[in-house]
Amino acid sequence: MFELSQLRCFVAVAEELHFGRAAKRLNLTQPPLSRQIQLLEHALEVRLFERTSRSVVLTRAGAGFLPEARRLLRLAEAAALSAKRTARGDAGSVTIGFTAVSGYDFLPRLIAHFRKTAPDIDLVLREMVSADQLEALTAGRIDIGLIRPPFSRVELHSRCVVREPLLLAAPTGHWLAKVREVTLADLDREPLVTYSPYEARYFYDLLATIFTEAGVAPQYVQHISQIHSILGLVKAGLGLALVPQAAINLRFRGVVLRPIDIGARVAELHMAWRRSNTNPSLDVLLEEVPALTAT
Repeated sequence: MFELSQLRCFVAVAEELHFGRAAKRLNLTQPPLSRQIQLLEHALEVRLFERTSRSVVLTRAGAGFLPEARRLLRLAEAAALSAKRTARGDAGSVTIGFTAVSGYDFLPRLIAHFRKTAPDIDLVLREMVSADQLEALTAGRIDIGLIRPPFSRVELHSRCVVREPLLLAAPTGHWLAKVREVTLADLDREPLVTYSPYEARYFYDLLATIFTEAGVAPQYVQHISQIHSILGLVKAGLGLALVPQAAINLRFRGVVLRPIDIGARVAELHMAWRRSNTNPSLDVLLEEVPALTAT
């Protein structure tokens, strides 16, 4: 089998049609250059040049082999460049786990920004709840998780990327959809579509804390995990709901989203990654995150 060094020698001689000029171009002397050509011809079992004391001419086999030799050299150079870019983090991929809600606003902004700043790095997306993301991070199946707190694992780094208020979701025509300033007291004994204590534990606990601190007792009518499903039930008139501000991006017809005074409580979204992750593309993504966060 021939070597890349032999191909480079062949291409130089084929383009110069002169061993002396080709040797100078390759920073070689003529004897080792001639030896490389002989080894290549032996490997291919064909003559590539007709040589006389006055001229060097490509044989039919040599002329046919030249474009293929050039192509192989280009492929080799491209492969080497790709390996270097991947090592620097300029190319590669990052696998991101995300909750459904993070897909309403933060994740689209992250994707759009990263495609501009690092277009050669692929983002592989995996939708999963926070608990599944924590397991996937620990197992190395994803590089980054967009998850809800709290979580405490020594093997993970994390950063808060979103802090957003909660909004009141009311069906069009409901009296609270027309009130200028909505307070938590307005929800006392009102039917409320709330979150599942299992699939949406973060929001379930957040609302429970908010209502307990305010001394408010809504009438829970359904426990649902997904916000778009909650909005659908609100639209149907089943009850009110509190949803994160990102739900505005759903543009849900028949539902009015209004600010509500809940004090200093906000919904947080964290980005987490494994401390031992050596993916260079992950470092590139993490460098871009501060441009997307308001915290």
